[in-house]
Amino acid sequence: MTQSVAETSVGNYFVSNYPPYSFWKPEHVKDALAALGRPPAPGTPLGVYLHIPFCRKRCHFCYFRVYTDKNAEQIQGYLDAALKELALAAALPFVGGRKPDFIYFGGGTPSYLSVRQLTALSEGMKRVLSWDRVEEVTFECEPGTLSEPKLRYLREMGVTRLSLGVEHFDDEILKLNGRAHGAQEIDRSWDWVRSAGFPQVNIDLIAGMMGDTDAKWEGAVGKLLELQPDSVTIYQMEIPYNTTIYQEMKAKGLEVAPVADWATKRRWTASAFERLEAAGYAVTSAYTAVKDPGRTKFLYRDRLWTGGDLVALGVASFGHIGGTHYQNEHNWEPYLKGLDEGRLPIHRALTPTAEERMIRELILQFKLGRVDAGYFRRKFGTDLRERMARPLATLREWGHLSGEGDELRLDRAGLLQVDRLVHEFFLPAHRDARYA
Repeated sequence: MTQSVAETSVGNYFVSNYPPYSFWKPEHVKDALAALGRPPAPGTPLGVYLHIPFCRKRCHFCYFRVYTDKNAEQIQGYLDAALKELALAAALPFVGGRKPDFIYFGGGTPSYLSVRQLTALSEGMKRVLSWDRVEEVTFECEPGTLSEPKLRYLREMGVTRLSLGVEHFDDEILKLNGRAHGAQEIDRSWDWVRSAGFPQVNIDLIAGMMGDTDAKWEGAVGKLLELQPDSVTIYQMEIPYNTTIYQEMKAKGLEVAPVADWATKRRWTASAFERLEAAGYAVTSAYTAVKDPGRTKFLYRDRLWTGGDLVALGVASFGHIGGTHYQNEHNWEPYLKGLDEGRLPIHRALTPTAEERMIRELILQFKLGRVDAGYFRRKFGTDLRERMARPLATLREWGHLSGEGDELRLDRAGLLQVDRLVHEFFLPAHRDARYA
């Protein structure tokens, strides 16, 4: 891997797990089922992720499993299936009597659901697996799907972290990139969001969307600072293979995506973080700035990045149980069919080696900008400075790594391209493989 990458080409840039997803195979599903049949390691936190795959419109850059053509009956059938899936998982020894510490509703667009659907879903989940130990419930929203009654119910339901998928504040950019909402819907929903009293409200932005410019990006950050959310997440635009942008590129024979290059995206993200810091925010990861680090946490991220367990519900969703990774069926019919037959609809899985589990946590924790070598020595019996001497030396040579003793720190420039840098820690078998 070279030290600099210019244009945005097709493929997955964002590293969310290890080993790469392309190594997860259907023949390993039996390992995931075996893991569910064993009791958990004592003290391991448990989370639940539910994928809500419904959207008003598919964004041109979206690479998730989403549906824009399902009617109310089909949606209810899907939610019933997800509750059946939770019941099947909860009955197994791996979950046993455990109660979840964190819950995440992701999408798609979870806020696409009606209050009636949300009520039946949340109450059904609580009947199967109590929420009385839950510390965090994250719920993703699209501004145009919100109303005052829906937001009030989400707070009553137990949502503690509302994440608003704004992406940009410019109508032209939102339209060009296929977003369902416009700037007016963001403004309309914001007062409702704040008045509902959520402990934490997060706003997502994407640097480098099609049509973005220096002026438009600066305007978006300015608007963000006016709103003063509790936390901000900034992603840099990537173009995975299963996006409509890629399909258009393929049809036109293009190799370079029609979005900003990486240097520009990093510059825009750096500028946003600098302005947020000047306004009193603290940068707490490669993507996140928070107003009050002492109060504003993201347990879903922190627990998963330190080996927490995650029961995955819904089509194409990803889970992590007792050290085994798994993903559910990718498509609607096979997912529902498995549950109709009374079995968990797992499509593929992988059980990493002890070394791969260590590398996974190292990669993910580097996204926080700092790594405690003592943690890896205690948990994995690994001396990072010895085992990872070569990649650590490379990052030092590039000027991105510093720190003494057990502390390893990335500078801001390194943090802004951490998803590229962490490939240095990949094992040789995984370096040149397709990530997803």
